[in-house]
Amino acid sequence: MILQTNPFVPSEDLSTKVDSVKIAASDWAEAIASNPAEAFHQLGIEALHFGLKVLLAIIIYILGAWLIRLVKRGMNKMFEKRKTDKTVSSFVSSFTSVILTVLLIVLTISTLGVNTTSLAALLAGGGVAIGMALSGTLQNFSGGLLILAFKPFKVGDFIEAQGYAGTVTEMSIISTRLTLPDNRSVLIPHGILANGNINNYSKNPLRRLEWKVGLAYGVDSEACKAKLLEIVTSDPKVLNAETKGAQDPMAAVFSLSDSSVQFVLRAWVKNADYWDVYFAINDAIYTQLPESGFGFPFPQMDIHIKS
Repeated sequence: MILQTNPFVPSEDLSTKVDSVKIAASDWAEAIASNPAEAFHQLGIEALHFGLKVLLAIIIYILGAWLIRLVKRGMNKMFEKRKTDKTVSSFVSSFTSVILTVLLIVLTISTLGVNTTSLAALLAGGGVAIGMALSGTLQNFSGGLLILAFKPFKVGDFIEAQGYAGTVTEMSIISTRLTLPDNRSVLIPHGILANGNINNYSKNPLRRLEWKVGLAYGVDSEACKAKLLEIVTSDPKVLNAETKGAQDPMAAVFSLSDSSVQFVLRAWVKNADYWDVYFAINDAIYTQLPESGFGFPFPQMDIHIKS
């Protein structure tokens, strides 16, 4: 029989352990042969001791898991009291939970009598293999640290990244959770998130709106621009240059297309009012421009036939 050795355990120690097992087996066989009752009594005592260790390990694990939940709850209350950024609090809470869980598992194993020093040496020796297997997870963890450092977004922001647009609801140590407008939940790993483009719609307090309106050739451009400005300035949510960071609404001829003259209308609003103003002005343009004599053209083509 070929004995396979563990590269992380010295060969002399392995031989000593094998000899100890052989000696113990031999002593057990002699004990059964000489005094079976005493041998089985001793076996029962050892089984009882091991059962108590298992029971103690279970109690320690249950108590430890309860303490970890208690610590997380206390950290969350502390973060809320200090009004800590939810992105930071979510990441730190997740990271602390993982570290405490690993320590609890090691403590539970040591309670069973397993030599945690040998276990640590084995994990250290297999670190390269573990690192290769968890390379994606480590990359996501590093990406999370980069996001925490540079803060391209925070919990509560509406962002667009990796083909998804939604509100950031949670940030763990390896991924960010987005809730999409249709209430779908999407997890994006930090590795690709930190290395990709992130469009943050909530970063700045003000945003600029833009409407493009196509009208028939021959319209009075000055009258049309005046009407567009009248429509947009009638909305009380539209800002002007008196607001820091905003500008007065403007209207101009944008382009001359095949079938229409395109006018552009721009105005500044608060971030929270973006969609309300956008839809309200859309409705006003569609309703009020025709009432003022500005018609919307249909695509058309002039055909000249020469005989």
